[in-house]
Amino acid sequence: MKLNELKPVQGSRKRKKRVGCGIGSAHGKTSTYGHKGQKARSRTNKVGFEGGQMPLLKRTPKRGFNNPFKKEYGIINVNDLNIFDDGTLVTLELLKEKGLIANKYKEYKVLGDGELKKRLIVSANYFSKKAEEKIKALSGEVKLNA
Repeated sequence: MKLNELKPVQGSRKRKKRVGCGIGSAHGKTSTYGHKGQKARSRTNKVGFEGGQMPLLKRTPKRGFNNPFKKEYGIINVNDLNIFDDGTLVTLELLKEKGLIANKYKEYKVLGDGELKKRLIVSANYFSKKAEEKIKALSGEVKLNA
C-alpha cells in the first residue's frame, strides 16, 4: 500500500448537496428554501433575533449603574495582623501567602478594627486614620504604596 493509493472507507464520505444548479439537479430554482417568506430571503437575521418579539436580553431587568472604572481592593483589619512576628514587613504578597487577602486583588486597605499587639512595618495602598494611629502607637511604620 502506498500513500497515493489511500482512499476513505466506502460510505464514510458523502458528496456535498449541490443546490441552485438548474432544474435537472432537483434542487434548482428555489435551492431548497421553498417559495417566498422570510426564510426564503437572504439570511439577514441578527444573532438573538426572535422574529420581532422582544429579545430575551432586552426583556430581562437591569438595575443600577455598573461603573467600568471601579477599583476593587482587598480589606484587612488591624487585629488580623497579629499573626505576624514583631518587626515583620507586611506586604500584599505576604498577606496573599497567608490567605488573608484573595489573589484577585492588586491593592489593599488596612482598617482600624480590633487591637494591634505587635510592632509591624505595614506597606499598603490605603490606610484608615484609626489603623494608622494604632500602628504608630506601637512604634510601627506605615508605608504607602503609590
